[in-house]
Amino acid sequence: MPVEFLSDEQEKRYGCYNGEPSPQQLAKYFYLDDLDLQLIKKRRGNHNRLGLALQLCTVRFLGTFLTDPTDVPDLVVDYLASQLGQLDGSCLEQYRNSETKWEHTALIKQRYGYREFHSQPEHWKLVRWLYQRSTLSPESPSVLFDLTTARLAEQKILLPGVSVLARLVASVRERAANRLFKVLSLLPSQQQVGALEKLLLIPDKARYSTLDRLRHSPTRVNAKSMLAAINRLSEIRSFGMSDIDLSRIPPTRVKYLARLGAASRSAAIARMPDNKRIATLLAFIHLLEYTATDDVIDLFDLLVKGLLSKSKREGEQQRLRTLKDLDAAALKLASAVEVLIDTECEDINVRMSAFAKVTESQLALAVAKVKSLARPEEDEYYDLLLSRWRSLRIFLPSLLFQIEFSSTENAAHILEGLLFLRSIEGRNRPDMSAAPLSVITKGWTRYCILSNGTIDRKAYTFCVLQSLRSALRRRDVFVVKSQRYCDPRAKLLSDEAWSAQRAGICRTLDLQPTFDSSLSILKQELDEAYRRTAANFENNTAIRIEQKDGKDNLVLTPLDKLLDPPSLVTLKRQVAAMLPHVDLPEVMLEINSRTGFTKEFTHLSQANSRVDDLHISICAVLLAQACNIGLEPLVRPELPALTRGRLSWVQQNYLRQETLVRANARLVDTQTHIPLAQIWGGGEVASADGLRFTVPVRTINAAPNSKYFGVGKGITYYNFTSDQFTGFHGIVIPGTLRDSLFLLSGLLEQLTPLQPVEIMTDTAGYSDVVFGLFWLLGYRFSPRLADIGESRFWRIDNSAHYGALDGLTKNKINTDLIANNWDDMLRVAGSLKLGVVNATDLMRSLQRGNQPSTLAKAIGELGRISKTLYLLSYIDDETYRRRILTQINRGESRHSLSRKLFHGQRGEIHQRYREGQEDQLGALGLVVNVIVLWNTYYMDAAVNKLSSLGQATNREDIARLSPLGRKHINMLGRYYFLLAEPILKGDLRPLRDPDAREEFDDLL
Repeated sequence: MPVEFLSDEQEKRYGCYNGEPSPQQLAKYFYLDDLDLQLIKKRRGNHNRLGLALQLCTVRFLGTFLTDPTDVPDLVVDYLASQLGQLDGSCLEQYRNSETKWEHTALIKQRYGYREFHSQPEHWKLVRWLYQRSTLSPESPSVLFDLTTARLAEQKILLPGVSVLARLVASVRERAANRLFKVLSLLPSQQQVGALEKLLLIPDKARYSTLDRLRHSPTRVNAKSMLAAINRLSEIRSFGMSDIDLSRIPPTRVKYLARLGAASRSAAIARMPDNKRIATLLAFIHLLEYTATDDVIDLFDLLVKGLLSKSKREGEQQRLRTLKDLDAAALKLASAVEVLIDTECEDINVRMSAFAKVTESQLALAVAKVKSLARPEEDEYYDLLLSRWRSLRIFLPSLLFQIEFSSTENAAHILEGLLFLRSIEGRNRPDMSAAPLSVITKGWTRYCILSNGTIDRKAYTFCVLQSLRSALRRRDVFVVKSQRYCDPRAKLLSDEAWSAQRAGICRTLDLQPTFDSSLSILKQELDEAYRRTAANFENNTAIRIEQKDGKDNLVLTPLDKLLDPPSLVTLKRQVAAMLPHVDLPEVMLEINSRTGFTKEFTHLSQANSRVDDLHISICAVLLAQACNIGLEPLVRPELPALTRGRLSWVQQNYLRQETLVRANARLVDTQTHIPLAQIWGGGEVASADGLRFTVPVRTINAAPNSKYFGVGKGITYYNFTSDQFTGFHGIVIPGTLRDSLFLLSGLLEQLTPLQPVEIMTDTAGYSDVVFGLFWLLGYRFSPRLADIGESRFWRIDNSAHYGALDGLTKNKINTDLIANNWDDMLRVAGSLKLGVVNATDLMRSLQRGNQPSTLAKAIGELGRISKTLYLLSYIDDETYRRRILTQINRGESRHSLSRKLFHGQRGEIHQRYREGQEDQLGALGLVVNVIVLWNTYYMDAAVNKLSSLGQATNREDIARLSPLGRKHINMLGRYYFLLAEPILKGDLRPLRDPDAREEFDDLL
């Protein structure tokens, strides 16, 4: 079995040193304890003692013995030699050529318990672990390979040859997959199997198979489309797969198979082996019921929102048309009122004087006109909404009977209203006296409850549905068989699971089981921060306190632009001038030759399906998606890898979210090992921001926002940028939802090697609950606030005095609220950390407007402490503010590069479905990372070249370089996928001469 899933880099670093160990690794693997020294000092000769120490520490660190035990970094030799009495490392030459090294290998095996790869029962245990891992999650072969390597080293099992281990990983994955297919295929009955098989057939007088028809989500937002979506859900349920229990099957495996069924053509599924075909169709229908339910709720949300918006818009237009009549009536009333308030007019003559100005009949008409035209201040034009009753009736009966809603205790009144509407459905003149009145909101009261005390059915129905929409968005009302509208609180760790894992989670999060000890730490930290800021206040010229409405108001002077010193200007010009001119396809191929990222793109249904020059086809498809130009400009009929058929086949079978994520993780990991990137940052800091795209096609996964999309609709690609300029996660959001909902998802769900602990955003990402959850999870939240003067500072100790800041700190933290809910807060944090609950859905339920739960209030109260600590650091430390601004600017610069790259079709997204949008924007993020990585490689080489020529390069200047330049990369016109032989072998292109006049002219 070929080892195709391993990159050249993985194969090279397998079982050998890849650079010098870190100080932490030296301390963990290369420190010699008393037992080690006792064994080593028994050897004769310095060369034997040092050689044995090298072999012992090497097998601990790498999990294998080296053919040449002296092939180690000098740092390791020096570290061990210092522990053995400052031995001279030159004696290792004698050890390399002696036979004693083989005796030492056997001695270490025997004394320290190292075993061979095929020894039993260790080998059987490894295979069982691999099998369980492959069964539980669809991890890529390369990830499994790395995990297996780490496990072997941990279990003191010597690493085998790279191809031996790779073949084992591949074979076990295949066996686990076949077992999964068999188990799933046995769950449905023969009748259900027949129903599943019919999905692949094309009915009479139809153009598509039932499978192809059902997997297409609705794209129009109207009542008929809503009815069609409900009927689609009903048809999916009619297959009878809802009763099959898949709870014992790992959810990730079911999702993977469902995605396979959703993306594969009917003919391709029909050609699958029987077990795999039935398993794929079962998983597809099972998950399709959930996604189809989501589609119905999405359409319901958009329809109600559209009806409300349209009614309000028409009402405002109608109000403008009647403004002249309203003004005329108001002026007549004003004339009469002038007489009423005239103190010189005797009371007995008021009516006569008023009627002299405006006759009684005119006054009555004016009053009637004002009453008919004037509206309350917060009027939502519900009367116009009632005129759309017929549109609602098209889908309402089906909605009430096809969707089963549940609710929290706070929304029980809404559920009662829904059940009542269901009970009166089908009656022309129902008795409305039994309608639950608690669901009627203040704005709807005058429409629902008529003057005679009866209930208006139309108004009541609209009122219930509007409340239902709001509750669904808060997740106070939810649907059980739904992915995005289920109850996130039900997914929190159960009482039993929480009791079992509570201690471990507290240790992982570095939190105490009770709030008392945490409170004392927070109290001391907050007090010290206040006193430090107060002590520096007089010398801090950036802040001042002004009086506004009798209250202290903080004013922060914006940061001045950071000027580039002459040395930095020179360095930027020289580095930019040295970067080779290159076409974008060559950049893709060159980075692939270094990282092998295209090996993460596996066939949707046939994992081992490979063809010649597949990497070229994958790069071409990625470029087509990222540049938004389609496949046509890349088709080359004379090249097998670039024919239309090949590119279309690759796009349908290889390009999907999980392969994009895995490939992107390779790029991010590679960037972390480049010295220049390490100067920019260590990967602990990140920023998050949204990139907006207009969507001109019909889709329900887009929303309006006139600021960003004009009169159309669009989506937001909310992406996360590390301090090494790489993008490590992205989320597609319909419209422009509040950023804070998605912050935690980006940190907790990303799959790259980066472990950011501090996130920086604009003001839109801010809320007290976010601060609280970030603190519980061990993250630091650092937003850039637009107006810090509106921020509130909080204190724990009411008796403390903080000088000039006392006027700002009048808000007291309710520590009892936090203490009383501490255990539930820990459970929420633990559930998020373990990934058992979706962070975005949980944030929706916690940030639910004017009626937050007690738990949400407690988390927000904790967040106020964290927020105040942040605010004090923000106003006191200019370096901190500058660091936040620098990181946010890096994210915005990535957006600029993304816009330049995504130039086709006027930069608009033409994908109708969420999956297509995610795949295309995922490809965009990956190609941007390819450019960043290519630039980093060559900039690192350029800096090294300048240093070798004797030019002084300051680390501070290097830290301000950016790999987001693009003038040297041609993104238009030429799409040739050929590389020179030296570059294919890993060599860099020759750098340009920074002193050549024509090179500088290009930059001017």
